[in-house]
Amino acid sequence: MLNVGKIREGFVLDHIKAGASLSLYHSLQLDKLDCTVAIIKNARSNKLGKKDILKVECDINELNLDVLAFIDHNITVNVIKDEKIVDKKVLVLPKEIKNIIKCKNPRCITSVEQGLPHVFILADEKNEVYRCKYCEEKYSRL
Repeated sequence: MLNVGKIREGFVLDHIKAGASLSLYHSLQLDKLDCTVAIIKNARSNKLGKKDILKVECDINELNLDVLAFIDHNITVNVIKDEKIVDKKVLVLPKEIKNIIKCKNPRCITSVEQGLPHVFILADEKNEVYRCKYCEEKYSRL
């Protein structure tokens, strides 16, 4: 059995879809932080069958919850202080996201204006549909 030690202060991302932890690590830009990170892949889970877990020893404020919620709002975020869970963050889809995804419409102004941020607005929360703020191009996760 694999044993990964406790963290003193930081956060644990649990219930990550199996195999998705490494892309999540890069999307959250954890590689740019000077902190300890443990990536556990394909752990057994009663809820999911298999899951990934990320343990990060740094201030919770370093984590962009909007990016995390956009990627997968079903992930559990446990906040750790003095080696104990002190809070569980509930993720909700952000109403607006900036520079996380890019508009694929070649006629969109973001294709011409290089410095313009890529902004997407949550158009349909039930179906998790985002649309470009400028051209209303639908973002598809596929």
